Amino acid sequence: QVRLVESGGGLVQAGGSLRLSCAASGVNFKLYTMNWYRQNSGNERELVATITSAHNRTYADSVRGRFTISRDNIWNRVYLQMNSLKPEDTGIYYCNLRHRGLAYSGQGTQVTVSS
Repeated sequence: QVRLVESGGGLVQAGGSLRLSCAASGVNFKLYTMNWYRQNSGNERELVATITSAHNRTYADSVRGRFTISRDNIWNRVYLQMNSLKPEDTGIYYCNLRHRGLAYSGQGTQVTVSS
């Protein structure tokens, strides 16, 4: 059974930092591309960052240069280091993978950036 559990969200002032973590189980983690998405209060969903099994990384234009995605294939975790946070980064952050044609996400972790 695929399970993803996000953590690390919270309330931070603009300019601050947070590090999100996602623990994965039920899959051979090292083989999977992992994604971080976020959803804002208007229910708009945005792909924030992706890391492949080969550790290739891509970022949304809105976060490039401020966020860093990384993975630990020993502990089956993917991380999102978020620096220079802005109020528009506020939202629920989800990690995601696709397994056998289905998309899986966790329950999400709330990030709130105050101005």
